[in-house]
Amino acid sequence: MKTSRHIITTFLVATVFIVTESRSQELKDLIRKASPEHPRLFLERGGEAAVRKRIDSDATLRKASSHVIAVADRLQDIEPVERKKIGRRLLSVSRTCLQRVTHLAFAYRMTGDKRYAVRAQKEMMATAGFSDWNPSHFLDVGEMTAALAIGYDWVYPALDPEARKKIKAAIIEKGLRTSLKGGWWVRTENNWNQVCHGGLTLGALAVMEDEPDLARQIIERAVANVPRAMTEYDPDGAYPEGPGYWKYGTTYNVVIISALESVLGTDFGLSKAKGFLESADYYMHVTGPTGLYFNYSDCGSGGGVSPAMYWFAARRSDSSLLWRERQALDEFLAKKHGSIGSSGRLFPFLIIWAGEFDKTPIPKLNHWKADGKTPVSMHRSGWKTPGEVFVGVKAGSPSANHAHMDIGSFVMDAGGVRWALDLGSQSYHSLESKGISLWGKSQNAQRWDVFRLNSFSHNTLVVDGKKQVVSGKAPIIAFSDGGPMPHTIIEMKSVYKGQLAAAHRGVGLCRNRSVLVQDEIITLDRETTVRWGMVTRAKVEIKGDGTAVLEQGDQQLAFRVLSPDKAKLELFETAKPPAEYDVANTGTGMIGFKVKLPPSTETKLVVLLQPGDFGENPPAIVPLAEW
Repeated sequence: MKTSRHIITTFLVATVFIVTESRSQELKDLIRKASPEHPRLFLERGGEAAVRKRIDSDATLRKASSHVIAVADRLQDIEPVERKKIGRRLLSVSRTCLQRVTHLAFAYRMTGDKRYAVRAQKEMMATAGFSDWNPSHFLDVGEMTAALAIGYDWVYPALDPEARKKIKAAIIEKGLRTSLKGGWWVRTENNWNQVCHGGLTLGALAVMEDEPDLARQIIERAVANVPRAMTEYDPDGAYPEGPGYWKYGTTYNVVIISALESVLGTDFGLSKAKGFLESADYYMHVTGPTGLYFNYSDCGSGGGVSPAMYWFAARRSDSSLLWRERQALDEFLAKKHGSIGSSGRLFPFLIIWAGEFDKTPIPKLNHWKADGKTPVSMHRSGWKTPGEVFVGVKAGSPSANHAHMDIGSFVMDAGGVRWALDLGSQSYHSLESKGISLWGKSQNAQRWDVFRLNSFSHNTLVVDGKKQVVSGKAPIIAFSDGGPMPHTIIEMKSVYKGQLAAAHRGVGLCRNRSVLVQDEIITLDRETTVRWGMVTRAKVEIKGDGTAVLEQGDQQLAFRVLSPDKAKLELFETAKPPAEYDVANTGTGMIGFKVKLPPSTETKLVVLLQPGDFGENPPAIVPLAEW
């Protein structure tokens, strides 16, 4: 007799089978009906006229287009890439190829000048001749497949017949068929899913008239598995891996959606994933007025230009999402660029994805919070100038993808300067080449010996010289976007398990533009030493009695410890980390203090960061519960 569980399992398997068969048939029909003509990816044949019209009507887009063409001109005298790995990666070669091909192919489509097509063909033929695209590190294959797919499709009419044959064969054999062996990237939730499936989807759409069954198989697998990675945006759009990886993974996610819609007329519902469209708000808010990211986790601080944001702005009909992007683009285009790779490998896509906006209004919200795997919040005094005050604070868990032991850490901008900073990630190769096992997640994993990744280098609490607890998870328990002090409060007890009986951190933006950081902790039944620290590039002058003046250029920040009384400020070492494999953090230091606390004691650690001088009297200390 069959059990109810057996019946339910049989039903679910049958249902999945029916859905899969239905999707397969749908894809077969869509591929069969799709145009066999090239180009068709993102911008169909004849679509150049509309893009040229948009370029002609927008001065910034004209400069962006001119930049792409200038890069394509400079590439004429540069030899194609060679198959040279760095450690276990060919990734830099794949990315260089993609950057070159997108710029050359875009220049060809906008001008019709066959010089650009000839040079793109030369680049693609070089990589088509590689022995393989390094499938042991499959990101390399994903990005190389994207490069050749875009080039093959966009310059198809100008390719030599033999080159066309060899490039197509490389896409099929070194990209698509190689991927059929599978790997952990197929079902993972991190950016590898988006990048690998993104590049392979482009490859499938580029050759589908010649390999319809293979194309269907690749696309069907992508549509089934990319939603796993898109659960990372749930519920509010915050990306657990930080803004740098948002830019990487989300851009490829947009590539998948845009490519599917342009060729097959549907994205199979991918863009409706919870939090995905909202993630553009996350990316906008997580960039400070200095133009630097709140760069938590494995993320650098440099933001730059994000083509994907132009897609989001057009999709949502919300040009305010481009408030910072248009400034970043103007700043980029105003510079003289010494490197042809300066504009990024998918830079031309911002011109294709850009909508027609008469103006870019100021974003409506100054305060923004998101829950999810890595809750974060950002508060700012406004958007109008680079001198606005900005503070971002991070909750979550060190166990998240690419995470650091940085729970409770914060960054702060004021006066066009970043005062409280995150050192960011260290080059993976620099660590792996020295034998560091970088990807372990256990409490004693070697990953946590790296200075930039552990608690000791972040703007948070260190208890008795110990690291944060990897398995802990800190939620945002309170958030206010109004009142006398917009603020965020994090409950951090579980990341200090065995170290503290209770731990809460509140970060508030006062109406006078100062930032208040208040920790409320309870010690266990033993004497405990707690270190409070903040990394900065400022020149620090300690005044005594818990006060200091920080200077950068002509800007000042008054630093004041409100509790405990008469805290002894110190400068802790960050420039020269302890281990040989740690990268130097030249020009940085950490201002902070240590406090020795009796057993079972409740204590408040309160620091006020005031742009300018000390000014008015400090605010009264109010319990977090009354904020």
